[in-house]
Amino acid sequence: MAAQILVSAGVIILFIINLIFAQRIIRAAHPNFGWQKTVSVAFKVVDGLIVVMLAIVITGTVQSYYTLNPDIKRVDRDLQMTAGTYLMFVSFLPIPLVVFTLIVPRKTRLEKFGSGRWRSKITILLVSAVLLCLGASFRAGTSYRNPRPRTSPAWYHAKWCFYFFNFVIETVVVYLYLLLRVDRRFHIPNGSKGPGDYSGDAHSEPGVPATRHSRFSMGSTHRVLTEEEVFDDEMPIGDEKSTEGQV
Repeated sequence: MAAQILVSAGVIILFIINLIFAQRIIRAAHPNFGWQKTVSVAFKVVDGLIVVMLAIVITGTVQSYYTLNPDIKRVDRDLQMTAGTYLMFVSFLPIPLVVFTLIVPRKTRLEKFGSGRWRSKITILLVSAVLLCLGASFRAGTSYRNPRPRTSPAWYHAKWCFYFFNFVIETVVVYLYLLLRVDRRFHIPNGSKGPGDYSGDAHSEPGVPATRHSRFSMGSTHRVLTEEEVFDDEMPIGDEKSTEGQV
């Protein structure tokens, strides 16, 4: 019983980490949208429901081991399936969030944060999210299957399935985080509370636009190159027009 609870609880930390990374990606690419109060509250609600679902899993698992009442067992199973489905949704959520960030045209320059390339951050988050979603989908899908007798187990009851879709996937994601130093890649300045805080442009001098702070005009020969120019990333809509006017 304790092992079953720990299996469900351990991976939740990775789900929350991915949500934090996804939120930072959104705020860096679309700061005016990502820092809206409704968006911040929505992420907090999702995180809070994760804790609620963990409590549901623990309650349903413990209660199912100490009752013979078929009605109670059915309720416990429904609770476990509900929690498993929600956790699968949470594991999948960073993927559409990142896709949304990429396909929606930016109106401001990308707020670079942490170390490494922007594309590397996107790749790391997508790969880890796909792996975690694979494991969560397997657990949720098998929970919806009707219970089978011990004498006739299904293929997903094999030991390799249990270890692969739980511990192997989680271990791969953890080592991915460790080897690629996500603590540096996704690091943001302390006290970030609004647009410009990731790149430090929020503290620009009076009269200097945030997106132009510490940079000269596009026509200047002595200036700090932006990440979009260095790595050929897409420029924001407004800057494309201003660049054409300065040529």
